[in-house]
Amino acid sequence: MGLLGMGHRLFVPKLLATSKEDLLQADFEGALKFFRVQLPKRYRAAENARRLMDQACNIKVPTKKLKKFEKEYQTLRESQLQQEDPIDRYQRENRRLQEASMRLEQENDDLAHELVTSKIALRNDLDQAEDKADVLNKELLSTKQRLVETEEEKRRQEEETAQLKEVFRRELEKAELEIKKTTAIIAEYKQICSQLSTRLEKQQAATKEELDIVRSKVNGCDHCRDLFSTLGSVQTLSPGRDKTSTEPMDEEKDGLKEQLRQLELELAQTKLQLVEAKYRIQELEHQRGLLMNEIQAAKNSWLSKTLGSLKSSASTSSSSSSSSCSTSQTPSSPKEGPA
Repeated sequence: MGLLGMGHRLFVPKLLATSKEDLLQADFEGALKFFRVQLPKRYRAAENARRLMDQACNIKVPTKKLKKFEKEYQTLRESQLQQEDPIDRYQRENRRLQEASMRLEQENDDLAHELVTSKIALRNDLDQAEDKADVLNKELLSTKQRLVETEEEKRRQEEETAQLKEVFRRELEKAELEIKKTTAIIAEYKQICSQLSTRLEKQQAATKEELDIVRSKVNGCDHCRDLFSTLGSVQTLSPGRDKTSTEPMDEEKDGLKEQLRQLELELAQTKLQLVEAKYRIQELEHQRGLLMNEIQAAKNSWLSKTLGSLKSSASTSSSSSSSSCSTSQTPSSPKEGPA
């Protein structure tokens, strides 16, 4: 109470300073009503109470006054202790010690309960961590097995790729040789066809000249003129004229007919050879186109298979390595049981 009185001695002047204007305007009864009603009502608001506490905390007390208050408090405390009955003091001290003991026992019980609860939670967490570690170890073993299988698959695919490259290289070389051979054959046939065309033109010109010579000879002969028309076709003669024709003219006429048949036969054979050569050239060009298409298709399929196998191998290897790295970084939990 003495300490509280000292606080009032410091705090009341500040409180009166804040209410100075209201107190000066009121009379005695108004001042009593102000302290009884208005002042408590004013400081019920949180903002006013907070402002009052800030002002109280900012009160500056001189050191001499603090020492004076300390001496007064010590003197008051000693006088209270001397006036107090020792039995009451001991009973009060005993009650205080009993309350402290009960408080400490309650704190001890709370701490023991918290310790048991924390150990049980740690045991559960440890069990879960061990289960998770077992699962992760199994996943790590399966991942390692998949990694070994993937590496084996990658090695096998690399070998297959090398074999496919070798086969493709041989097929490509073979196709190039076939193309060169076909190109040479086509060029040779074109040359032959050009030679045959030139020969055919020459033979046609020679045949035409010979026919003109024969036609001029026939027109010059009175006996042979009637046998041929102006177009060169043989005309039938009357029986009377047949009897009048002589034997040398028949032989000459047969010779000319035979020569004409031979020329026509040779011309037909030349035309047939020309047609066969053109047909052969078309067939070779068609085979060349098919061969080029097959080569392009084989190249595209081989490239797509190679790229697909390489992509799948790379993706499998990257996923396996990432999963193995993530599992290897999982920390192992320490094992401890509840006390």
